[in-house]
Amino acid sequence: MQQSTDLSDTSEMVAPLIAGIAVAAAAYAGRYSIRAWQAFKARPPTARVRRFYEGGFQPSMTRREAALILGVRESTPAEKIKEAHRRVMVANHPDAGGSHFLASKINEAKDMMLRKNKGGSGSAF
Repeated sequence: MQQSTDLSDTSEMVAPLIAGIAVAAAAYAGRYSIRAWQAFKARPPTARVRRFYEGGFQPSMTRREAALILGVRESTPAEKIKEAHRRVMVANHPDAGGSHFLASKINEAKDMMLRKNKGGSGSAF
């Protein structure tokens, strides 16, 4: 009978020890995550700037130039070209403070990518 009493005393002593270890582990994990968050916030901002085509417009628009203007690949399907055209036009529309020249070039690029060009430069400018 003496032995069963000793075992229950041991289990009563182990339970608080395990609980203490769990609390210490949670505190250590919290401390680590707070330090990691502070280090993340303190890092210098990274440049997430996209590289754009650094050049003027060519006298006669090419398919490559049209793809660069719209921000798509030359082999992009028509639906994606229309989405890209809308996105670029919303940002550069003359009614919203954009340039008439850029708007005409964006429209010309869409026509070129959809193969609707009828020769000539196609631009009003």
